[in-house]
This record gives sequence, C-alpha cells and structure tokens, in this order.
Amino acid sequence: MPEDQPGKVLSGRYELAERIAQGGMAVVWRGYTLGAEGFRQVVAIKRIREGFEGLPYYVDMFVEEARVGTQLRHPNIAQVHDFGVDADGDQYLVTEWIDGVHLGDLLSSYEGMRGGAPWQTLAAIAIEVLRALDAAHNRRDDAGKLMPVLHRDVTPENILIDSTGIVKLADFGLARARDRGRMTHPDIVKGKLSYLAPEMVLGIGATPQSDMFSLAVILWEGLTGERLFHAPTDVEVIQLLRDPNIPLINTKRPEVPLALARIVHKSLDRDPERRFVSAHAMLEAMLEAMRIVPDTLQGRHLGAAVTAARVRLARKSAAG
Repeated sequence: MPEDQPGKVLSGRYELAERIAQGGMAVVWRGYTLGAEGFRQVVAIKRIREGFEGLPYYVDMFVEEARVGTQLRHPNIAQVHDFGVDADGDQYLVTEWIDGVHLGDLLSSYEGMRGGAPWQTLAAIAIEVLRALDAAHNRRDDAGKLMPVLHRDVTPENILIDSTGIVKLADFGLARARDRGRMTHPDIVKGKLSYLAPEMVLGIGATPQSDMFSLAVILWEGLTGERLFHAPTDVEVIQLLRDPNIPLINTKRPEVPLALARIVHKSLDRDPERRFVSAHAMLEAMLEAMRIVPDTLQGRHLGAAVTAARVRLARKSAAG
C-alpha cells in the first residue's frame, strides 16, 4: 500500500485530511466526503496500518468490523457509513466523525486536580455506554433471531464523548458476532490486557458480562484515579486478572455514593454469574443510583465537561 498522505483521495469519494490516531492494527484519519457541487462532510476514515494490509487475519477483522458496524444502529454506537476498496486494492472504513474527546483523554485532563473526575460525570457516561452494550448484546438478524455482538475491547479510548455531550461506543474491530465462526486464533488474547475480564484471560471465552467487567474496570479507575490491573509485564497483569483483588472504592473516595460503588464491585466479580445478568440490568441499577442527581444525566453537562477538558489538555500540551 502506498503511504497515505493528507490530500489522498480514496475511490474518488473520500479525501484524507489529518491522521488523528493509530492503534495496533489501524490508522484513523479525519477526512471528507466529496459530493456534488462541492459538498463536503467531515468523517472518520480507518485504514489498516502499513505492513498489515496483506495479512488475511487482520483483513478479516477489518471486514468483520464493517459488517458488524452496519448492523448496529443505535444513538450510542459510532455509526459505519461505508466500506470500500481503493485503486490500490486496500480497504477503508468510513464512520461518523465524533467532534470531542475519548474517555482516556477526559480522565487524563483531571490529573493533578483535587478530587479527580466528578463521579457524576463518570456515572452519566457509563449509563450511555450501557445503552450501547445493551443494543449490541441484543442485536437480531433479519429474521428476528437473537444474534448478540460482544465488543470485547471496551476501553477508555473506545468511549467517545462529543462536544454536545453525546456518548458513543466505537471500534468494534475485536467484536465477535454470534452468527459467525470464531474470528480469532485461540492462542491470542485480544483487547487491551488490563481491561479484559478474567474469563477471557483464562480462555473460557467472552460473554456479555465480560463487556460489563471491562466497563466496571474503567469506572473503578476513573473514580479512584488509580490503575486497577497494572503491572510491569503482561504476564504479571494476567496473574492479577486470574485472581483479582479489588480495593473498595469508598476507602479511596468516600464521597462516591455507596449504591454506585456497589454496582461497580458487583460488575467486577471474578465469577461472571455473580455479575449483572445483562447490560440492561446494570443500566437499570445505574439509573436508580443516579436518581439523587438527575440533572447530571443531561447532555449539556457532559458537553461542558468535554469543552473544559479540551482547554485543560491544550494547556498541558502547551506547557510541554
């Protein structure tokens, strides 16, 4: 694949503008649609990283992300607009552009601030992510048969919050739909290791409860300002996940409502059967816990948090 550069046009329809992120498998660009009469719309364009584009395993995951994405239509899931092949025979995936920050950046913007990230903000974001997971876990095929999609990579970087306060769960590149055969090699652990559920590390396989465990890790870390499963090597991280020891949230941050802390700890149980039976059940528990502060669930509060986070991040960047 010739190296992508700003200004490159794919299939005469999409123009690459700025490289904004790079992961283990793909590069994400901000780009534009090229329509009639000068019509342009900002979009996100994902490309397989140079050197990976000819490997069937990675191409299969890329194609599966496109297939799954087109079947998940929900306000809290980043929408797939198009999937194509350019003149060089290389794939591209076009999704909606989220003008905001990912949760990892939002949390890092609070570093050094007294009290850390507001628990109300984290709970409001988690509620929207649970709506997305509920939709994915309850996906049905054209015949109405239940065909759940498991995300398997719920991490702070894959939770996007736009400037209006809308939360989107993105990057279903590691998802596995139940209507397809196993996409991954059995000896490869996918996902960012410290957010995986114990059953995935043990090779038992993912369930809807695995996605909720990952979300609970994010909540625990956001509420405490600490890493939960963090160690110098992957082997040590895996050992922590095999026998998780979860410090109580309220011993580290007493002002967090007990009801919210209980939800997080229930979702972090080593045994999947002791967690919430579904994302919907966890969502209902979160909504009940947040009844004491209903105003913080409104999008304008999250939008304001995004705007303030961008300012803090810009200052940190300028300071070096």
